[in-house]
Amino acid sequence: MNTHRTRIKICGLTREADVDAAVRAGADSVGFVMYEQSPRRVSAERAGELARRLPPFVTPVLLFVNASPEHITRGCAAVPQALLQFHGDETPADCRAAGRPYLRAARIPTGPTGAGFDLLKYASEHAAAQAILLDALVEGYGGGGQSFDWTAFPWSHPLLNASSRLVLSGGLTPANVTDGISRVRPWAVDVSSGVEAAKGIKDPDKMLAFVAAVRAADAQISRLP
Repeated sequence: MNTHRTRIKICGLTREADVDAAVRAGADSVGFVMYEQSPRRVSAERAGELARRLPPFVTPVLLFVNASPEHITRGCAAVPQALLQFHGDETPADCRAAGRPYLRAARIPTGPTGAGFDLLKYASEHAAAQAILLDALVEGYGGGGQSFDWTAFPWSHPLLNASSRLVLSGGLTPANVTDGISRVRPWAVDVSSGVEAAKGIKDPDKMLAFVAAVRAADAQISRLP
């Protein structure tokens, strides 16, 4: 029997109680949004306060959208152990300039047009990223609760290497994440709006249910020959 464990990132945290609940639920990482126009936005100082609550081996992630180098530097100083996530129109050179390990978000159109997104080219261009995060193209750079077509891409292709390099995001909920994992077989999943009571306010029961659904998907995959 093969063992399989999908990593879990819960993004858009703004409160101490939600950070603690995410850790208790079993999150491997938590995300802090540094984008000024997001309803889930926190300052660099606030992200630092929240990140200091994290135990060892739970990774903080700082999400930036077309941020200035100075803004990125402030975030990194406040959360020195953070992984970065670039979610805007940053070029590969922009991402590398931060000098930190990072995730690069691919914003894939929803509906039939999603298949026209050249994900293989995108993954090749961003080869320096630790992972490609697959999100739906929505207004406001994420957190819109929409999914793209999970059948549109060849997940087994070497350039994608889903099980070690892709993070599935975009409209995930406790109700659909098992199916998403079964189809894509990603290294990790990322959820924000799917476990919220309101924007920026997480629901502890939804976080627990989401983690349980991910583990159910892992169990199904592990039973496969």
